Amino acid sequence: MSKHSAAASNVGKVRSSNQDAGYAGTYLSVVADGMGGHAGGDVASHLVIRHLLQLDKEYADVTEAQQELLATLLQANEMLSDVVYEHPELAGLGTTVSAILRVGRQVVIAHIGDSRIYLLREGNLSQVTVDHTFVQRLIDSGRITEEEAHDHPRRSVLMRVLGDVDASPEIDTVVLDVAEGDRWMLCSDGLTGVVYSDRLKPFLVEAETADDAADTLVQASLTGGAPDNVTVVVVDITDGDPENIAELVGSAAGPMAVKAPEAKLIPTPNLKPRPKPKKLPISTGGMSVPPTALTAQLDAVKAKRIRRRAVLIGSMIVVVGAIAISAILGYRWSQTQFYVGGDKDSVVIYQGISQNVLGFEMSHVYVDTDIPLDTLTAYQQQQIKNGIPFGSYQEAQSLVDSLTSGAK
Repeated sequence: MSKHSAAASNVGKVRSSNQDAGYAGTYLSVVADGMGGHAGGDVASHLVIRHLLQLDKEYADVTEAQQELLATLLQANEMLSDVVYEHPELAGLGTTVSAILRVGRQVVIAHIGDSRIYLLREGNLSQVTVDHTFVQRLIDSGRITEEEAHDHPRRSVLMRVLGDVDASPEIDTVVLDVAEGDRWMLCSDGLTGVVYSDRLKPFLVEAETADDAADTLVQASLTGGAPDNVTVVVVDITDGDPENIAELVGSAAGPMAVKAPEAKLIPTPNLKPRPKPKKLPISTGGMSVPPTALTAQLDAVKAKRIRRRAVLIGSMIVVVGAIAISAILGYRWSQTQFYVGGDKDSVVIYQGISQNVLGFEMSHVYVDTDIPLDTLTAYQQQQIKNGIPFGSYQEAQSLVDSLTSGAK
């Protein structure tokens, strides 16, 4: 008997760990894509998915289901902050969430980040959610096309996530009707970053079961190189009550490790300082050496030492010169770069890079946008304070324009 929902996940061909998590349940289906380093991303996606499992039950009222889904996600967001408080090494962790909660002939959808939900209905595939990313804002404003977004250098910049940087993140929720024969698909960007939206439909149409669809889509990402973790959950709407299912994949399938391993010190043996060699008198081996010959030998040795010192000094001059030239060229290159950062209270475009070398600042204020930092979400403020680098002023200005467009 085929299941009405199924989940599949793979670490991909580049990453060393799976920071994605997925769940295919009786009423609840979720995908979460964690971020924040090797341990942080695993913890974030695992914690959120596990906390949402309590919602996999039958609801009589869709409004109640919507309110509980939103409240539970906000609880999970607070829990992530608590984890970071107890484990400061995980600061900056976060996760996307895309969830479907089925209530009779309707579904409640909750979404934050750049994981996605698609609907295949009567042969037509549509994207239900909208990415909360910088490039999506550029697309919405007409600055770039969907095709250009695929290779945009800032395509991974998220504007909204669950995590420890925003106490009240804005989560999209909506209630939609379902119809028999619908096939819903939830996925992390590890799928859509390789198998673009216009190529997804054949996989969903041709697969006979939810299991087949999920497995085939993950395999398609692997065939395309899978540079990121990939997770897919497929839900088929069938007539009658859904069968009992509870399938966890990715980081949520295993235990949650929140303590980073301690660095091990390599023991160093006790070394005693080597005694200075005693100055020994020049020995002639019992032979009689004329004073002039001995002087000549000493002069030759002294001349050899002088030549060695000259070579050493010359080499040092060459090295110092090379370093100076590299520094000059490096500084010139840095001044072709820009980044969006913040001063005490506003958003600023800087020319240069956000590092200092030997105490020298490698950037300066290029444009003060007069956009107050306190008008941005906590997550946006954190990104701005960390600095978002760009290869040109135009790209930096595009981000600033998106901040002033009123989108959150």
